[in-house]
Amino acid sequence: MVRAVFPGTFDPIHYGHIDIATRATKIFDELIIAVYDRPLKNLLFSPEERIALTKESFKDNSQIKVLGYNNLTVEFCREMDADVIVRGLRVFSDFEHEFRMALANHRLAKEIEVVALITSEEHTFLSSTTVREIASLHGDISTMVPDHVNRALTRRMKEVGDYQFTSLQD
Repeated sequence: MVRAVFPGTFDPIHYGHIDIATRATKIFDELIIAVYDRPLKNLLFSPEERIALTKESFKDNSQIKVLGYNNLTVEFCREMDADVIVRGLRVFSDFEHEFRMALANHRLAKEIEVVALITSEEHTFLSSTTVREIASLHGDISTMVPDHVNRALTRRMKEVGDYQFTSLQD
């Protein structure tokens, strides 16, 4: 059995993430979506909220588990007995960052492979940052995120009032 880990902050999860995860289940026996809770960027949702939103997005997919983590991704992979890290590539500019991360992860754990899936064309513009910014300006994000995420974002934007877009790039 080949187990893979799809790490990220998922703040919030969107259809681009869902596309990559769903396609990864065609390649791997099990996919663990690993929600990182110590990123070097400002987040809108708590780790528990991001995990809950992600779990809801995959509640009908028995191949996918959603867990939180706060250590090195390769250490989490070892803990989960995962052989592969799955990443998504949207646009060419993602490649450099993902390439560097793959090399660093390979240096730390030669036994763990990195597989990058090219996003589907309709999702190339999507990032959590874009979704948050559009939501903060009361734009329609219904084609970018599942309904439960749209509702959560609407609630959160009301709670924080004038949301300040301060996040680093996803």
